[in-house]
Amino acid sequence: MSLYDIPFERMDGTTTTLAEHRDDVVLVVNVASRCGLTPQYEALEQLQKTYADRGFTVVGFPSNQFLQELSTDEKIAEFCSTTYGVTFPVVSKVRVNGRHAHPLYAELKKTPDSSGHDGRVRWNFEKFLVLPGAEVHRFSPQTVPDAPEIVELVEKALPR
Repeated sequence: MSLYDIPFERMDGTTTTLAEHRDDVVLVVNVASRCGLTPQYEALEQLQKTYADRGFTVVGFPSNQFLQELSTDEKIAEFCSTTYGVTFPVVSKVRVNGRHAHPLYAELKKTPDSSGHDGRVRWNFEKFLVLPGAEVHRFSPQTVPDAPEIVELVEKALPR
């Protein structure tokens, strides 16, 4: 099964996949509302605004595995909208580690970052850049979304 075929749930309860973004550049990020890295939402939203019309999207996957996410999808959606004006899709909460990790994360975590780390997501805001053709690049939580190494890959791979 391809990364593009793995189903996940939107906050409205419907199921979707990354298939609609098969030809796009997608930045998958495990997000949390009560984390020291939460201000990264600003840069994520700026990337969305800058590149969305050229075939790019951020997809936020809330996770409470590090005990820093709000209790319900509704509270998460409200927080994202009112605090950071988020326009990119934020889906239903998932687990990113362990036996019950979401299948999309089980696949993404096989990719090592530039330091060679693969496997467990280390913290909130770990980033997986999925290029057309399902080529994945992984970035640590401390790498800001608009870091040159991310932006260069995005701009190079944008379909339009």
